Amino acid sequence: MINFILVYAAAMSLIAFAAFGIDKFKAKTNRWRIRERTLFLLALSGGGIGAFLGMKVFHHKTRNKQFAVGLPVIMIIQTVLLLFLIQKAG
Repeated sequence: MINFILVYAAAMSLIAFAAFGIDKFKAKTNRWRIRERTLFLLALSGGGIGAFLGMKVFHHKTRNKQFAVGLPVIMIIQTVLLLFLIQKAG
């Protein structure tokens, strides 16, 4: 069970990270964008770490207060939950 949770969290983080990179690229090239709601849902769905890293690596949404505050909070909560589950399983 813990392996499934870790694989799921890793996959969602990769998807969220990629979404931030794609949205940044689209913002620079004046193309259709990924909704902010979708970016948040990816983070909330288990991709908090990837979303936070995507925000930092691509310097995307860093001035948006909802993202600048919300993504670190989501990431911290998800990381604590993952560490708790790992400890409990081990």
